[in-house]
Amino acid sequence: MPDVVVVDACQRDGAGGSPTAVLDDAPFTDEERRRIPAEAGTSHAVFLRATGTERGHPAHTLRFFTAQAELPACGHGTVAALAVLAERDGGGPDYRAVLRTAHRTFAGRASRDGGGLTASFAPGPVGLRSAAGPELRAVAAGLGLTADAVAGEACVASNGRPRLLLPVPSRAVLAELTPDPARLRAACDRHGLLGCYAYSPPDRHGRAAARMFAPSIGVPEDIANANSTACLAAHAAGSGTYRLAVDMGDHLGSPSTVTATARRDRTGLRIRVGGRASIARTVVRGAPPDPSVAD
Repeated sequence: MPDVVVVDACQRDGAGGSPTAVLDDAPFTDEERRRIPAEAGTSHAVFLRATGTERGHPAHTLRFFTAQAELPACGHGTVAALAVLAERDGGGPDYRAVLRTAHRTFAGRASRDGGGLTASFAPGPVGLRSAAGPELRAVAAGLGLTADAVAGEACVASNGRPRLLLPVPSRAVLAELTPDPARLRAACDRHGLLGCYAYSPPDRHGRAAARMFAPSIGVPEDIANANSTACLAAHAAGSGTYRLAVDMGDHLGSPSTVTATARRDRTGLRIRVGGRASIARTVVRGAPPDPSVAD
């Protein structure tokens, strides 16, 4: 029964972040894997399996689960996994690994500065298309908005699964969103969307705020969503913004920040996304009861 490490991923100013369960994989059934997030008190769990060495770095396969389903990718889960792997490596200043999911292989790294740890990775290419009228109206209505309240170009973005990127006029409007989970889930399911990432327009420094609603995978609202922020970075690069710091989680009482950069080279647009992380606690699974604790 492997221990579960709970990592606060994508923290802001050394606090908050998205609690994420990380543990070594074992001959679990998928039903057992889906139980781990609830047991650990997290929305997601990441399962690690060491696979040797690739490109001169340790290699690991990652699998991601919520209480409802397995996910093909999870950005803040990847940040959490890198934090655990870096700690296991001995706490050196820099850690690099080759990571593999069901669909791709990519590089991840973690570095220490000032007593903290920052993890980042390349989420892969992002596909973008304009949001069609029916899907935009349906999802906006699920958030309690009318389509004309959208403050810019809404688009559907995908780096694995499509989600709607929905700009709203301000942080204040974002904070006041009151989604109807059942209606939003129905709209997302009907149009084949993972969920909706609503965000305030980035300022001249690339600072923005966002809320990610994903009821279709059993997460009514995500504290931090790195893959959607990577999608926003790809979208924002089209208008000349190449660096983002997106605040999330305030509405849930766990302030988080996801950072992302974009750069162009001869192969196209390259995105890197990540955040600060720290290990919050370890849950020892299958441990005998503590005899010092009275019944």
